[in-house]
Parts: sequence; C-alpha cells; structure tokens
Amino acid sequence: MANFTAKDVNELRKSTGVGMMDCKKALTEADGNVEKAIELLREKGLATQAKKAGRVAAEGKVVAKVNTDNTVGCVVEINSETDFAADTADFKAFVEKVADTIIESNPADVEALKACTISGGSVTVEEALQEVFLKIRENLQIRRFVRLEGILVPYIHGNGQIGVLVQANSPAGASTEVLTAVKDCALQVAAMNPPYLKRDDVPASVLEEEKKIIMAQMAEDPKMANKPEQVLSKIAEGKVGKYYSENCLLEQSFVKENKVSVQEYVDSVAKSAGTTIEITNFVRFERGEGIEKKEDNFADEIASMIQS
Repeated sequence: MANFTAKDVNELRKSTGVGMMDCKKALTEADGNVEKAIELLREKGLATQAKKAGRVAAEGKVVAKVNTDNTVGCVVEINSETDFAADTADFKAFVEKVADTIIESNPADVEALKACTISGGSVTVEEALQEVFLKIRENLQIRRFVRLEGILVPYIHGNGQIGVLVQANSPAGASTEVLTAVKDCALQVAAMNPPYLKRDDVPASVLEEEKKIIMAQMAEDPKMANKPEQVLSKIAEGKVGKYYSENCLLEQSFVKENKVSVQEYVDSVAKSAGTTIEITNFVRFERGEGIEKKEDNFADEIASMIQS
C-alpha cells in the first residue's frame, strides 16, 4: 500500500521540476518520504535536469513522418539548447521514435504523449526523454505535435528546420500521381509559408483589418483623390483578392510554374490521372518559431568567468 497520494506526487513535481512518472517512482522507492525521494531524484541526475529546465531550448529538430501506406502522419518539434546536441545520434533516434509513437498511439496532447510507451520500447516517452538527457545534459523539451489521418505526404527541410505535412482526399487513394501532387504542395508550404489553406479559412476580422489598411492607403494616395466611390470600391476588392493569392495556399502562384495557381496545378494532375484531388489541410512547423532566444556575448561571458 502506497504511503503517499496523487497530491504528494504533484507537490514533488512542482518542487523539483521532474516529470510525474519519475516523481511517483521516487516516492514509491522512498516509501512516501519526500526528502528521500528528492535525494533519489538527485542521485539519478534528474534534479540536474530540473535546474536546466529554465534554460532556453530553441534548437532541436522538427520531424514530419507518415506510416507505410501514407494514411496516418504527424509533425513534431522537440527542442534542445544547442544544434550540437540536436545533431547527436541519441537525439535523432529519440525524435524519430517519438514521431512513431504519435502515429501509433494517437495521444491527445504532449502530457498524454509523455505517458505513452515509446514505440519499439518498454519505457514511457518521458522516461526515454530522461535517458537522453542523462547522455546529452541539456534542457530537452517536447514542444508540440499535430497528428493527421487521410492521404498524407511529409516534407522536412534544412535538417529539421522546417517540417510540413499535407493532407488530401482522392478516389484514387495514395497513387503515385496523387502523392506527387501532394508532395509539391508540401514543398510550396515549406517555401511560401501560407497562413491559410483557402479563402474561406481567412477570419472575417483579418479581412476587415486588411480592408481598413487598403482604404487608408488609397486615402493617402493623391492619384485616388478624384476617383468615384464605386471605382475605389472595385480597386479595394482587387487588392483584397491579391491578399488571398498571397496568403492562401490554393490561390498562391505555384512555385514550380508561376503562371498557374496551386489549385490549378493540382487540378491538372488530377485530370491527367483521371481522378480528383482535394487538398484538405496542412501543418507547417518551423524550429524555434515563437521562442525568445537569449543572445549571449561570448567574450563578456568568458571575461566574467575570469573575474570571478
């Protein structure tokens, strides 16, 4: 019979910064003695990880991966403090196994993922993360993931800098022609970074703001001063149309042939294959986006070490 409660586990997690599963194991081994549990965590090196958890992890890798028949896939970002650590065999293998776990287990979120048994192993993802930490000794974070089902094609750019997963529907299934078209869309997403799939996905608030900017620009333009309201309205509509063509994947100019849109390209491939192809979704992760990186002055850091 355990001499501790779920609340005790949570309190230990808060005080040490170590994962729930490891805190529970430590309390079990310590027969509920909190101080002994902390000592055990320190002996395992996990308390060291807790100290490093506050350090910025903005490097790492983004992986996009699908199963063997292209029906289930994911994009996952796992961060490290340095690109050196991200390039180690242990880190790379861990990222690949985490992606496989997401595909196989369909966890609801990152916390649920950490509790899953890692693909091909006997430990949880969180325990596997601790093992990698003990080898690398850097703050490692599973930051985010998205899992999709359908006809899926992944693309990874720049050694894990950008990961893309594009989802499609087609009566032809994952045929060579369909996969080729979807892969080209994945390359488009990586290169052009569209915020939206199609114009219906653009929020009304974004359109209103865009229209305000357009009207303000025209009001400042002397060439527009004497134009009738009806003409100004049509010009504004044209400029909104340009916003769609720049920000919606299906309306962007196709990077491999800029005389056609992405939608027109997909339709042409579908027609040649005697089928239809509908691009239904995409995910694009860029490593470290949104993470505020600490800018260190190496010379000053060395100088401060010498002085101390």
